[in-house]
Amino acid sequence: MRTLVEPPPSSRCQHCGGELRLKRIESANSTLELDNEIFVCIKCGREQTCAVNHSHSVRYTPGPKAA
Repeated sequence: MRTLVEPPPSSRCQHCGGELRLKRIESANSTLELDNEIFVCIKCGREQTCAVNHSHSVRYTPGPKAA
């Protein structure tokens, strides 16, 4: 199955142009309420990190290791 709509250029790898997929979100700075979103390229496998504001409107679901 092929992709019907191409992802925007901002979700492309800077090195090879492949599609970036979200790998995980980590807390970067709790004082400033920043999170690091880590993306991985499906073509070359390189990781890219982006610092973003923490969203309070998104529900937190603990991972399997939290139990």
